Amino acid sequence: MGTARSTSSGDRRWSLWSLPRQALVYVLSVDLLATVAIAATTAWPVPTDSWTTFAVLLGCAALHLHCSRWIERIRRDHSHLPHVDLCSIWILAGALVLPPTLAVALVVIMYAHRWWVVGRWDASRPPHRCVFTTAMMVLATLAASTVAGVTGLRDHLQAGQPGGALDLVGLVGAGTAQWLVNTALVAAVILLTVRPRSVKDSLGSAADNLLEAGQLAMGGFVALGVAWWPGFAVPMVVAAVALHRTVLIHQLELAARTDTKTGLLNAEAWHLQATLELQRTRQQPPGASVGLFMIDVDHFKDINDTHGHQTGDLVLRRIAAALESAVRRGDAVGRFGGEEFAVLLPGVEHEEAIAIAERMRSEVHRVIVDDGNGGMVAGLTVSIGIAVWPDVAEDTVEGLLAAADSALYEAKRLGRDQVQAAGRRRRSPWTPAARSERPGV
Repeated sequence: MGTARSTSSGDRRWSLWSLPRQALVYVLSVDLLATVAIAATTAWPVPTDSWTTFAVLLGCAALHLHCSRWIERIRRDHSHLPHVDLCSIWILAGALVLPPTLAVALVVIMYAHRWWVVGRWDASRPPHRCVFTTAMMVLATLAASTVAGVTGLRDHLQAGQPGGALDLVGLVGAGTAQWLVNTALVAAVILLTVRPRSVKDSLGSAADNLLEAGQLAMGGFVALGVAWWPGFAVPMVVAAVALHRTVLIHQLELAARTDTKTGLLNAEAWHLQATLELQRTRQQPPGASVGLFMIDVDHFKDINDTHGHQTGDLVLRRIAAALESAVRRGDAVGRFGGEEFAVLLPGVEHEEAIAIAERMRSEVHRVIVDDGNGGMVAGLTVSIGIAVWPDVAEDTVEGLLAAADSALYEAKRLGRDQVQAAGRRRRSPWTPAARSERPGV
């Protein structure tokens, strides 16, 4: 949501009003609904012994946050990394064992504390975004709490006597309810603000959903532990911090492989993957093949000169998405630098490689970018050079890249916006031209 800002706190405070109209109405509606829900839960009776469990869960959540602050500090220093919120562990546990009044209070206090310790220093999370996140989690908590109450799971946990198939159904059902409500609310705001290519893209990756499922499973075990004695929740703080650290390590590894401007593999990661694939293919029986593409955006300098570098960066991202949509599952698209891309295609034949490259050209033709100043960038084209091993008699990635690059230069020389394939045999060493030697490229 909201555009990341590094300016004054006043800009951050009022960035809410810069949201698209539909997104603004949606955000305010969710906030209002959560406020009404919080007011409604105040009428719910609170057993005296629930306060101890509430205090323990709140203390564990605060301890988890403070023990993982260094992780958030690293995340802020690498601002391109996505924010990971592992609060679901404590939120689901509270929804299962606490009355709705305290379950909601747990969410509100947790996120208020989180904002004070972490969020107020994060320029990418203005106050309205923190409020909206809290509102979403309040509604998700009440959904889980409702399932726990209807199935009788909460009563059994509060009595310290959980057990039986129905309680398992209640446990799984409550976690599912929390996940469904949270996912639906997040997906809706993504669709209204980011406007991804498909609804599927707004639902999060398989890894994101697996991480959420892991948190909910941990939350279920915390609830079972505190059903016997509230202190049993404390050891789970260690597991939560360890999970937090593992996620950060994965993110840093991913960032090291990813081009920050386009989200594709960077040149080093792509080259390593291509080297391993070529080695694997060469060890296969005769008939195995692997293809490499070199792709260059035609007249990209004109886009930067006419519309500005920010628009140029957006064009690169859109073209990267178009290229990814045209390849097969298992193909690897990388950014080689500037406006140049490389594609690795395991097991591709010459004719299929030509068809994929032509499909890429067609997808790029469809890209249209608004420069934000009343101008449009359209009519984009790319030139593509192809080299398929073993048709091209090169035994190294460098050799195949040189062959594909020579074919790319030939496509440029013949008028651009076309596909050229490297010859099956070279009469002289491949001589890919340096980019600075290509006038008007």
